[in-house]
Amino acid sequence: MVTIKEIKSTIAVAIAAAFGFIIALIWKDIIVGLMNMTPFKVTAPTDMTSAAIAVISAIVITVICVLGIVYISKWGGVGQK
Repeated sequence: MVTIKEIKSTIAVAIAAAFGFIIALIWKDIIVGLMNMTPFKVTAPTDMTSAAIAVISAIVITVICVLGIVYISKWGGVGQK
């Protein structure tokens, strides 16, 4: 029999993983943009203003997602015995 605690734990792990994927995708764009500023061009060049805005956005999104992971983990009882 599946308990509510197990269901909450499974949901919490899935949501935390989704937040992690969001963080990874956001930072992938930042890394590609930074690579474009070097001789190793990955895609079309970008300007410094849009790169700075992207970095600030990525930091904000990362903080929000990490807080979401912590909250969801506590809600789901992940890591608790």
